Amino acid sequence: MAILTDITTTAADPQTGETTSKLDQSNRMIQKLRQKSGTASMTDKKAKDEAPAAATKTDIVLKKLKSAKGVTIHTLMDATGWQAHSVRGFLSGTVKKKLGHEVLSETGKDGQRRYRLVETKTAG
Repeated sequence: MAILTDITTTAADPQTGETTSKLDQSNRMIQKLRQKSGTASMTDKKAKDEAPAAATKTDIVLKKLKSAKGVTIHTLMDATGWQAHSVRGFLSGTVKKKLGHEVLSETGKDGQRRYRLVETKTAG
């Protein structure tokens, strides 16, 4: 209860005569210090210094599925680090259901199953 009392305790502001919480006073002090030093906030610096985000696993899988030959489960496993059941679940749950892509599954002459995205024809 002592912590709550410290935060809600009010003190008189000598310049305006108003009462403010200690939390408000500390926020004002921080703002004044920033203004005096002329430095930007940390979030401003981070936003400028960051490089573009790396490709996500979703992006990687979709890129491989767009190839004309298609892609095998083992290739997707190597690219993502997932197990086979996770890749199949991702294809069914995320690619088909959430993203709304149509995934074609074919068995090639070599006997391996390959997955690829079906190109949708647009009217126009």
